[in-house]
Amino acid sequence: MSTATVKKHTKTHSTYAFENNTNSVAASQMRNALNKLVDSVTDDAVRSKFENEMDSFFSLFRRYLGEKASGNTLDWDKIKSPSADEVVDYKVIETSQAENVSHLDKLAVLKLNGGLGTSMGCVGPKSVIEVRDGNTFLDLSVRQIEYLNRQYDSDVPLLLMNSFNTDNDTAHLIKKYSANRIRIRSFNQSKFPRVLRDSLLPVPQSCNDQLDSWYPPGHGDLFESLHSSGELDALLAQGREILFVSNGDNLGATVDLKILNHMIETGAEYIMELTDKTRADVKGGTLISYDGQVRLLEVAQVPKEHVDEFKNIRKFKNFNTNNLWINVRAIKRLIESQSLSMEIIPNQKTITRNGHEINVLQLETACGAAIRHFKGAHGVVVPRSRFLPVKTCSDLLMVKSDLFYLEHGTLKIDPSRFGPNPLIKLGSHFKKVSGFNSHIPHIPRIIELDHLTITGNVFLGKNVTLKGTVIIVCSEGQRIDIPNGSVLENVVITGNLQILEH
Repeated sequence: MSTATVKKHTKTHSTYAFENNTNSVAASQMRNALNKLVDSVTDDAVRSKFENEMDSFFSLFRRYLGEKASGNTLDWDKIKSPSADEVVDYKVIETSQAENVSHLDKLAVLKLNGGLGTSMGCVGPKSVIEVRDGNTFLDLSVRQIEYLNRQYDSDVPLLLMNSFNTDNDTAHLIKKYSANRIRIRSFNQSKFPRVLRDSLLPVPQSCNDQLDSWYPPGHGDLFESLHSSGELDALLAQGREILFVSNGDNLGATVDLKILNHMIETGAEYIMELTDKTRADVKGGTLISYDGQVRLLEVAQVPKEHVDEFKNIRKFKNFNTNNLWINVRAIKRLIESQSLSMEIIPNQKTITRNGHEINVLQLETACGAAIRHFKGAHGVVVPRSRFLPVKTCSDLLMVKSDLFYLEHGTLKIDPSRFGPNPLIKLGSHFKKVSGFNSHIPHIPRIIELDHLTITGNVFLGKNVTLKGTVIIVCSEGQRIDIPNGSVLENVVITGNLQILEH
């Protein structure tokens, strides 16, 4: 390496001194600004909780400054593939484990319910989007656990971690389940102030500042919020030892007795479900062995020169589904000893003030990154069927189709389907649920579909069947109508097409 290159990558003592001084000033200014926010709270009952949240945020902010200054990065040469003990295949777990229901009294299920449906053009919690046969995400979760409790005469509770964006709507919605055989509890994750990227000061000027001044700090906040809300102690008082955590929009994340019993048999405090990567998942976080410790590696942590290597599905074969099984006592131990420090994810956003866009920063953490703090933590490589997220209307088309059928709140793939799920890409006309519904009022049959791409102003009629690879590209300003009863197999349709039925 040349002298010039060494100078480029090496920080001098004076550089560190300057950065430490800058960080000290930024931390001091942030502390003063947060104290003013706390002083703006007039209700004593609200003030105590708000003050605790600002203290938690300040700890996160100070850690961010420290990591930014030290340039904390993983040493790529130390990254190793996980051992057979660190990642276990679902197939090798004893099948008899699936028949043992005695540990259900130790289980609670938690759904991450803080997200809004804005990316799909909906107002309110994403969990209330209708996904199948009139059922919302939340309906399906409730039906699954209610059936589990009825089938095994158990009393597995459902917890919902809401954000300030979803709490009021969710509280209203869960009233309809009061007669169901299920106990539903909800609690709020933290509400942190967004930070101005230029000055590193908080966006809000008072505790009542407009909503876009604040943000929920990612699902890594689960542990702290579970503890501060009192729900962690409530679970322990009920004898609940294992918490199964998953994203509210993952329709494949159902209670699996094999994994539950495997966790108790092995004494593991944390199990992460992984599944095999496809080309659609190349950016997904994966488990690695690092300094003798199992850790989650996210694409954001990968040096630029190694990103292509990270995306290579032959080297990094599986990714994190965010289906997590966590020991409740271990959470309490780590929170109370302040031993949970997860990698910070700086998320850059923009907000509008006085007609101008302002660059802001929100500091987030992910609960998957906590794996390295738990004893006996490991991954289990599960079937792809346990990862069925609905992030876009392309996903919505698939879960609404004949590819799946609904059984006791669980989506199951049609046994006549051969091969992996089809790859579906819908263009901007289908980005929002309203546009999706108007262009595809009737879901086509896709049991034999491999790949579908639709862009432009395309409308599908009734009883349309899609097979193999189907690509429909409509020219701008034009319209394509696929007539009722059409069977499209391995075709490319472009331009402008309106077929009138006779």
